[in-house]
Amino acid sequence: MSAADYKTMTTAEIREDFLRFFEAKGCKLYPSSSLVPDDPSLLLTNAGMNQFKEYYQGTKTMAEIGACSCQKCLRTNDIDNIGDATHLSFFEMLGNFSFGGYSKADAIAWAYDFITSPEHLGLPPERLYMTVFEDDDEAIELWHAQGVPYDHISRLGEKDNFWAAGPTGPCGPCSEIYFDQGEEFGCGGEHCGPGCDDCDRYLEFWNLVFTQYDRQEDGSMPELPHRNIDTGMGLERIAAIMQHKGTNYDGDLLRGLIAVGEGLSGHAYGTDAAHDRSLRIVADHARAVTFMIGDGILPGNEGRGYVLRRLLRRAVYHGRLMGIEGSFLGAYVDKICELMGGNYPAIQESHALIDGIVRAEEERFGATLDAGEESLAAELDALAEGAELPGEVAFKLHDTYGFPIDLTREICEARGVAVDMDAFDACMTEQRERARASANRDAWGTFNDVWTALSDQLPATEFCGYEQNEAAARVLAIVAGGEQVERAEKGDEVEVVLDVTPFYAEMGGQVGDTGRVEKGQALFHVTDTRAKGGLSVHVGTVEEGALCVGDAVTATIDAGRRELIRRNHTATHLLDAALKKVLGEHVSQAGSLVAPDRLRFDFTHFEAVTADELARIEGMVNAEIFAAEPIVTRVMGIDEAKASGAVALFGEKYGDVVRVVSTGESETPFSRELCGGTHARNTADLGLFKIVSEGSVGSNARRIEAVTSMGAIEYVDERLLALDEVARELKCRPDDVAARVEALQSELRETRKALEAATTGAGAGKVADAYKGAVQLDGYKVVVARLDGLSGKEMRSAWDGIRDAAGGEPVACVIASATSDGKVALLAGGTDGAVEHGFAAGAIIKDIAGLVGGRGGGKPAMAQAGGSDPSGIDAALDAARAALGI
Repeated sequence: MSAADYKTMTTAEIREDFLRFFEAKGCKLYPSSSLVPDDPSLLLTNAGMNQFKEYYQGTKTMAEIGACSCQKCLRTNDIDNIGDATHLSFFEMLGNFSFGGYSKADAIAWAYDFITSPEHLGLPPERLYMTVFEDDDEAIELWHAQGVPYDHISRLGEKDNFWAAGPTGPCGPCSEIYFDQGEEFGCGGEHCGPGCDDCDRYLEFWNLVFTQYDRQEDGSMPELPHRNIDTGMGLERIAAIMQHKGTNYDGDLLRGLIAVGEGLSGHAYGTDAAHDRSLRIVADHARAVTFMIGDGILPGNEGRGYVLRRLLRRAVYHGRLMGIEGSFLGAYVDKICELMGGNYPAIQESHALIDGIVRAEEERFGATLDAGEESLAAELDALAEGAELPGEVAFKLHDTYGFPIDLTREICEARGVAVDMDAFDACMTEQRERARASANRDAWGTFNDVWTALSDQLPATEFCGYEQNEAAARVLAIVAGGEQVERAEKGDEVEVVLDVTPFYAEMGGQVGDTGRVEKGQALFHVTDTRAKGGLSVHVGTVEEGALCVGDAVTATIDAGRRELIRRNHTATHLLDAALKKVLGEHVSQAGSLVAPDRLRFDFTHFEAVTADELARIEGMVNAEIFAAEPIVTRVMGIDEAKASGAVALFGEKYGDVVRVVSTGESETPFSRELCGGTHARNTADLGLFKIVSEGSVGSNARRIEAVTSMGAIEYVDERLLALDEVARELKCRPDDVAARVEALQSELRETRKALEAATTGAGAGKVADAYKGAVQLDGYKVVVARLDGLSGKEMRSAWDGIRDAAGGEPVACVIASATSDGKVALLAGGTDGAVEHGFAAGAIIKDIAGLVGGRGGGKPAMAQAGGSDPSGIDAALDAARAALGI
């Protein structure tokens, strides 16, 4: 077969052509959803159908006949296979979908038209093969009606061509489309054909799923109320086909990233199998990392953060295998933004942030790799001759240090040591099972709690709290103990849903409102308000009377508490803007708490904020407060809001219409953000802004805690009171406290120096007396003595004194101290002359440390140990004398 028997298309051309084709058929074009799914049962978006789940379930309906999308996806269940010709962690999935709108016949006809029409892909029909479920005669005839010969249609079993959400529920047959890459890719087997596991000749590139049955517990499969269509075509795979390439990695996008690795490593792709695999892995993982961070995922030790960190570290490791030193993934990030930023603007907008997080993680993991190598070396040194490295140790290195098993095996092989891979695999399997049980649940999930049912039954709660503190409302539902009830009596702790409410439900970091709901003599005290599936849920206790579903009530918030929350929420916006101006545009909100008494703001940054920077940030915020700028809120379309320069919360999802909150009427205000929370009416309402603390909350994230308004006044009053108390104790004026403390610290340093000189100097009595008791051995003198009261650091000074007293002659010592905190310090030291005559400090300390409840060791010339049992000091020194032959 000739590679020239069909045309060539770029990845971008294929993506655009597919989406426009199905738009023309009447399907609504949906943008890719985030890699962070709305579905709580999913860890990461892994299929095009994820964002359409509610349409499949029938809880949402679509006016159009169907949908189409190009969905960014991420899967890591087969991470060890990534780097071969086909497997990817991040990929784009082209898909068209129907929820009863168009038929199975339409789906097959349109698919065939798209892949064979010269106006579109124009693939040769003779190189196309279709598989169908073994009982799906309908699909066979539909394909044949398009002109596909029967000998190009194969029947496969349930394992290959039947999709199911689970043991019960929606399911249906699949039909897969294969491309014949030619005999040179084949295995030559007699039965080689589509679905062959022994070769890559027949490449599956499009799967059409016809979800038409509802499997019951008894195994019966009645038809669903309406048939659904779910198709998926891997963009990288069809791009490789359309560019006449044999693997996903040879397509234009991934080959462009491999070229980055070639330039960094100096290794040409295609010249060495091991380096080729590393080049592919780094290209794939760098793309996954870029898109994950672009969607708001940050490196961590669990969940999505752990997946991100694992991919990033694996990329760094394979960079090392190719000889790339230092931070290098930034070059990949730049290229990915260049190649894909036009279709996915989020990565372009977050370019600086992605680059900073990646660089910080690379540097951190570089140190981790060094620590892992050191730990592995120690384990290998401790192994008996001919023993293998326990799999549990290899797993600990992997789990604790993120140390790749491939690197462990490589280092062990160089030392002639095998790794117990069975035990390692058992540990890994156990970990995967734990992860799968907690995170990798079925894409359809479970939705059977009371709030899911209520969300389906009731309209979304109308929030009127932007303008009102009180509202007339009606009780729509009451929940007690996870069950719907019709009535709540005095003393009952319940959750209440109203049709309209002034209560703000906890969201976006702003805490929920408190207050009361009343009807005549009945009083429901609201202690919190939470958002559940579009409903505002009022949590509290019935304090008087009774409350019933259907009651007309009056809902009133605690207005004073809300006012303080308003001020702190506006302060977070001012703080966010100031952080960006002082630290850089890479700063992005990573979490917040807006409470009545304080605010907490987490943000992405890669080092501690200096005192000078904090002062500038605080000053900027207060300048805006003193400028008395009005807070302006406008409702507009999401595109208009972004065009106005409004800041969107990193990784957050927004609807088509949003609220935009700005400080002042200027076209370029100090702060402009998308926000659904409640805010002050004027910046002057905040009164004063004070930063209370700044610190780390994990890798690449910092936290500022601050107060405003009454909270700021209370904070300042407390600090002034504390300053006055310190001044009284120091017997000075408050203005002189800093100078007085500095003088006292200077006095303390001098006193400590004098004390150290008195107890450990070369002429001190203890050292002199100890040296007088030195014993002459073969070629050197040795001091074995107890010098109680000295710390580990002071023991080293004592050893310096002994050497000085020896006047350059060979000398050694074994000294011990019961320290002031009830512990033990041991030290053995020897000059070069003593070591040459057989003195071995490390061996002696190792032998005697156990007698004082400690462990230690070191080199022949110097070794130290600590212990917890001072009662064993004399026995330890006796053991040292015996070892030395004294």
